[in-house]
Amino acid sequence: MKIAIVTGASSGMGREMVFEIADRFGGIEEIWAIARREERLKELDGKVPVRVRLFPLDLTAPGGLSLLEEALKKQQPDVKLLINAAGFGRTGAAEEIGWKTSSRMVRLNAEALTAVTELVLPYMSENSRILQFASAAAFLPQPGFAVYAATKAYVLSYSRALNAELSGRGIFVTAVCPGPVDTEFFDGALRGGTLAPYKKLFIANAKKTVRKALKDGMAGKEISVPGISMKAFFLLCRLVPHCILMKCITWEKKER
Repeated sequence: MKIAIVTGASSGMGREMVFEIADRFGGIEEIWAIARREERLKELDGKVPVRVRLFPLDLTAPGGLSLLEEALKKQQPDVKLLINAAGFGRTGAAEEIGWKTSSRMVRLNAEALTAVTELVLPYMSENSRILQFASAAAFLPQPGFAVYAATKAYVLSYSRALNAELSGRGIFVTAVCPGPVDTEFFDGALRGGTLAPYKKLFIANAKKTVRKALKDGMAGKEISVPGISMKAFFLLCRLVPHCILMKCITWEKKER
């Protein structure tokens, strides 16, 4: 049985991935949708032309992956697509966010992504794809978004290395690095605050971002950077010393 596995499937780009995969990949027989909010997962029932199997899991909890691990062992599926879209962020100075929230960011954005990937890998065959949702925040350390940006830098580095490791098996790994996307993400990240004015100019459509990610993944690209503005930012971060760019970010926050 050929399946796709999507984490973060209850909202945002993970949810969009479920719809796009169901519409565009006729060979996928089931989509395994993973998210913490069971009631939101249930909303997927009957909305896509493929059987969706729901896994209401908290990937940061001890034993959170046991249900997925048991299902993989029992079904022995051929996982053609793994989409790691689960993640969250918080803006603010490190001492304001608090260590519990920061630690949970690390556990979900980095540890859980790694655990899901390496749990699923034995069930993937040649010409399969892994899409890891990083962020344009991975390109540059970001004062006021420090832990989130650091976790996404991990995802980018891990994905690129894994792509090289798996080339011999014919499995391609793509790090997806969008800028701000119009999803629920910023409702939690900003905690009632406002998005920086310059970031509002670059907010992307979730559906278009997901389609671009799938297109780049199918093409075997190592990194997917949607939009001209984010491609320019990627190039800027490669050419200009980060110490200079971080001063610009710090200045911008002081001026607001």
